[in-house]
Amino acid sequence: MEPPEYPENWKDIMDDTKNKIMIGMTHWQHPRFHAYFPSGASYPSILADIVGDASGPACTELEGIVLDWLAKMMNLPPNLCIQLQGAKVTSASECVLVSILAARALAIQALKRKNPDQDEGAMLSQLIAYCSKEAHSCVEKGAMIAFVKLRILETDDEFCLRGNTLQKVPDSPNYLHENSFAIEQDRAAGLYPFFVSTTVGTTSCCSADNLNEIGPICKEYDIWLHVDAAYAGGSQICEEFRYLFDGIQYAWSVNTNANKWLLTNFDCSCFWVKDRYKLTQALVVDPLYLQHSHSEESIDYRHWGIPLSRRFRALKLWFVIRIYGVEGLRKYIRNHVALAKSFENKVKQDPRFEIMNKVQLGLVCFRMKGTNQKNQKLLSTINASGKLHMVPASLNDKYVIRFCVCREEACESDMVYAWEVIKAVATEIEKSEVGSEPSSPEPEPVRRMSKETQDILKGLAERPLYIGQAYIPINEIVARASVDLTDDEVLLPRSRRGSLFPACAFIDDFSEGKERIVALVWLIWG
Repeated sequence: MEPPEYPENWKDIMDDTKNKIMIGMTHWQHPRFHAYFPSGASYPSILADIVGDASGPACTELEGIVLDWLAKMMNLPPNLCIQLQGAKVTSASECVLVSILAARALAIQALKRKNPDQDEGAMLSQLIAYCSKEAHSCVEKGAMIAFVKLRILETDDEFCLRGNTLQKVPDSPNYLHENSFAIEQDRAAGLYPFFVSTTVGTTSCCSADNLNEIGPICKEYDIWLHVDAAYAGGSQICEEFRYLFDGIQYAWSVNTNANKWLLTNFDCSCFWVKDRYKLTQALVVDPLYLQHSHSEESIDYRHWGIPLSRRFRALKLWFVIRIYGVEGLRKYIRNHVALAKSFENKVKQDPRFEIMNKVQLGLVCFRMKGTNQKNQKLLSTINASGKLHMVPASLNDKYVIRFCVCREEACESDMVYAWEVIKAVATEIEKSEVGSEPSSPEPEPVRRMSKETQDILKGLAERPLYIGQAYIPINEIVARASVDLTDDEVLLPRSRRGSLFPACAFIDDFSEGKERIVALVWLIWG
């Protein structure tokens, strides 16, 4: 609990690292780890991380070169991959946020031209962005940080955002959908649509929004179109998966995470923008102590994101591409996809199970036929056994299990082993259900609030919540949270979109500190 007063022996430090730190690590590269998406790591990437703790003009130059390499590997449009139009940042979340900030700056400029006397705060309250309910939660967080409204739209049967949801298309059989013609509705209400975030490779089920339909609409209304391809972007180095990027020419910005599916250890996200000047004008702050005499001759990436300091991330991807070659990376991705299809076929052959997503890349979403509770028990039992690790998602209110091929050297025997474990646990669950006697339903938990939560609610009720230039009712804030905040004795997990459920929903020992957690969430929202 106290820092050491005097220097310690290096061996003792390493022994503690092994015995106290490593036992609590998530072993993402383990052959039985099938949760989330791959966390790219490889020997050359780790070596580059050690070598790459440096800064200088060569780092900037290499960053532009490597981004052009990857853009060409992915067959991105030329206007995204020439003249150093990209940058490496920390994460896909930062890419989305930076895109929102750039689009917001452009939108306010446009509104100023129409109404030069209008206050910027009032203009901000008019801005509205869009994403699908399958979009990553970082889009919502980005909108919160930028103080703009966000409209979360429904998807089709394959969890894909379609053009007719953004704009009314009379010839479409779904034009009467409740969220159809969202842009026209919002414009009629005096709002200014300025940003659409699409996803290729959603977290929940690896679905892909229809860029070919959404792109022309964004072009018509002069809306910034961002494509978040954090996981699936790596697949674009293989020609057979490029249909997922049909319509990419309409994008104003694109991101993919090399630290997911390109064997590069965290952090290494790649971000391309069609017009870098429209991006940087929203982020340039240039005090005298940061100016230099070569500003007109080179790219200054401190104007491309939130932090001024930058790590030499390009070196990691440079090492990886040179050691593996483009063909080696293609072979790695194709192996993952083939293994996912193999696992999908195994699931389909068992009548007790059903596939819940369109298996296009390395993710399979499946469930046992039956209740959500049954599937939750299946997953929690498997994870508790230590034989496999997977995580859930919610698709159309159905609890599904995500099985992702993650390890670099994954092979068919890993799929066989995983499926045997899943089948065995499913059989045990069925036996326990057959052998158990019918029981009366459990009574509803007693709902009560701690005094601390009551005091917080009382304080919130006495003052309005002013968020994003709009008054937000308390009930709406509660609905946007990931747990039921009105009951801190019985935390009820809830997923508002198809993203992953909070881990606390599946851990039985989540018993201490509930009041502090609820209070913290309230303080963040308030």
